[in-house]
Amino acid sequence: MRQKRILVGVGVIVALLVFFFIALFFIGRSLVRPGPSRFTFGDKIAIVEIKGLIAQSAGIIEELNQYEEDDGVKAIILRIDSPGGGVGPSQEIHREVLKIKRKKKVVASMGSVAASGGYYIACASDLIIANPGTITGSIGVLMEFTNIEELFKKIGIKGVVLKSGEHKDIGSPFREMTLEEKRIIQGVIDNVHQQFIQAVADGRKLDRAKVAQVADGRILTGEQAKQFGLVDQIGNLQDAIDTTAKMVGIEGKPNILYPKKRFSLLELLIRELTSAILEILYEKGFELNYRLFFPAG
Repeated sequence: MRQKRILVGVGVIVALLVFFFIALFFIGRSLVRPGPSRFTFGDKIAIVEIKGLIAQSAGIIEELNQYEEDDGVKAIILRIDSPGGGVGPSQEIHREVLKIKRKKKVVASMGSVAASGGYYIACASDLIIANPGTITGSIGVLMEFTNIEELFKKIGIKGVVLKSGEHKDIGSPFREMTLEEKRIIQGVIDNVHQQFIQAVADGRKLDRAKVAQVADGRILTGEQAKQFGLVDQIGNLQDAIDTTAKMVGIEGKPNILYPKKRFSLLELLIRELTSAILEILYEKGFELNYRLFFPAG
């Protein structure tokens, strides 16, 4: 009798596992955007999505390089819906777009938000198209630090730091930052800010002084950005597709390669873990950021 119960229990577990994996399979199929196959004949336009916080560049660069090497892909549309992110990843993607532009047309299509690092990437493209209400701009650099010294004093905890140099613990949450340390950090921020301004001036073919006038971190709508020369046209993703097709001489309805959306538990876990780590880093102020700042409250 006991053996029979064990067999029944194992059978139930196996059945549940089979049901779980079948469900994942069909969910994954439902999340794959329908569109032309990679093996479709004729000229194609590829869409590369840049969504959410820009925390890493490897996946996007790999996708861009694949389309660069595909002779059937005549142009690439960067569909940007991002408030920005790390300086390093944003600059790496920006640089890769500049390389690809030598061979193929690259158009940026802005979604609801394409600000800070999102705009940094967009300004490397041949053409920028935004919705009239797209939130963009935010040309600036941000570093955030948290000082919990007073909290530690109240609960009787004292932080101890051993360091090899005077400024090695710059930004430590255990003490107030000195004036000299603030000067050093501000110098780093100012330097990266100037890099941002130069990238926009070069990409948009604008006078550097003109870019500097709106490079104070302010956000702009798509319409306002167009008035400042930061955006070329007002339109949605379909407008971007139509415009891109004309730019590369595609007649009729172009074949569009949409990003494949697959459901993956591993990717979900990695994404959540990465977000958690980034939040900790942002709280500690250890990373320069091209991103919108949303204060609490």
